[in-house]
Amino acid sequence: MKKIGVVLSGCGVRDGSEIHEAVLTLLAIDQAGAEAVCMAPDSELAEVNHCTMESTGASRKVLVESARIARGNIKDSKAVTADELDALIFPGGFGAALNLCDFGQKGAAASVNPEVARLVREMHAAKKPIGAICIAPTLLALVLGKTAGPTLTIGNDAATAAEIEKTGARHRTCGVTEVVLDTANRIVTTPAYMLGTRISEVAAGITKCVNEVIRLA
Repeated sequence: MKKIGVVLSGCGVRDGSEIHEAVLTLLAIDQAGAEAVCMAPDSELAEVNHCTMESTGASRKVLVESARIARGNIKDSKAVTADELDALIFPGGFGAALNLCDFGQKGAAASVNPEVARLVREMHAAKKPIGAICIAPTLLALVLGKTAGPTLTIGNDAATAAEIEKTGARHRTCGVTEVVLDTANRIVTTPAYMLGTRISEVAAGITKCVNEVIRLA
């Protein structure tokens, strides 16, 4: 059974993994007959009240919050290597751009969590496929833009696309139910809630993304 790493960034669209996207990713992996290996960095996140969508001033642990989505079956990302996985997928949510990296604050000048960046580089060097959903492709642009120039999508947001291209990556406009496949770099991306307004259309794009990643694996 193929093992597909799923990198989570907390629990909730504003301060962690987008829960719909994360669960749809896990569902698609299972339906494809593969096994999800959930992981997250053991770092701090700034908590957002999801009723008011405002910061609470409190902090939480990314790993502990991500464990909610994984039903407790989760690893610290620093303990995972590419040798253990057949592919890697990043669901979106603001956590991908705030907790796994700080693209949400600094754009193309952002940095990436060192252990997350290390795992991306290992997977890419091993020619193992990587999927990224919603805003998460920005993380791949930061890690691989200068060295590999991957082609990615976050949908059609011009400002975000411009920041992606500053990293050396290339952006391609894409519909919510579709994916962009970079064959040379074995990277698959889909816009999800960067464009989607209905969970059903987001599910269509994520399922295509996961299935293509697994096919490449």
